[in-house]
Amino acid sequence: MLTDTHCHLDFNKFDEDRDVVMQRASEAGVTRILVPALDLESSRAVVRLAATHPNIYAAVGFHPTDLEKWDENSIESIRELIRLHPNPSPAGRETQGEGKIVAIGEIGLDYYWIKEPEKRAFQQEVLKQQLKLAQEVNKPVIIHMREENDAWFGQASVDLLDTLSEWQQELRAQDHPLSKQPGVLHSYNGNLETAQKAIDLNFLIGVTGPVTYKNAQVKREIIKQIPLTKLLIETDAPFLTPVPHRGKRNEPAFVAYIADKIAEVHMTNLEQVAEITTQNANQLFGWGG
Repeated sequence: MLTDTHCHLDFNKFDEDRDVVMQRASEAGVTRILVPALDLESSRAVVRLAATHPNIYAAVGFHPTDLEKWDENSIESIRELIRLHPNPSPAGRETQGEGKIVAIGEIGLDYYWIKEPEKRAFQQEVLKQQLKLAQEVNKPVIIHMREENDAWFGQASVDLLDTLSEWQQELRAQDHPLSKQPGVLHSYNGNLETAQKAIDLNFLIGVTGPVTYKNAQVKREIIKQIPLTKLLIETDAPFLTPVPHRGKRNEPAFVAYIADKIAEVHMTNLEQVAEITTQNANQLFGWGG
């Protein structure tokens, strides 16, 4: 019972064999796949994709490197998309995308590609707007954070933690349900201290294929210090393919290799990692419930 909580299954790299990829995922024990959006167009696309398969779910929002497409109507357009695809009633059935939007994402800060101070400030402003939307619609967030030069720690970590801390304070002041599990730091590539501060804010930590790489010992040491109850497993497919398929297109079935490496790091077995991380995903995303 595995879950891929971050997979860009809508990308054209899957156009020729998406059904086959889904079949392989099912055979590997992957029961749910969450597909995050990058902008308004892809938000609509991932919702359409989620409506085609019972095991696919969607997250909607604007990625920090896609903000050239953001305008004064963007937040309202995302809000309207969510309104058009509400969670089903308890006695209802999920159809036509109902109950399939389970998060706001992929949102966050990217200082790797974005260097200009004014553009970084704009990222921060858009992030705050999308966090406010998540609060309004009661959906957790999928957070992207990438440092300049892919450093373990830098200004992106500082700015992100400041923003998330301020948001969490507001959630707690309102006794908002999201305060207990507000989201996940996707494909985490920061240091242990930043991870621990995010966990103190009740965020989960997403683990992707690089944890399996030969030169990733520091990353594995960080993951070893994080309880399994605070981890999610993700492929970020078609990117970040784990060993032994590194160099090929990534796909949801490969979460098993990530889970296996986490099991090795935590000195446990694949079954326990699969069970705990799937439970973590169930609690965070609700999967239409």
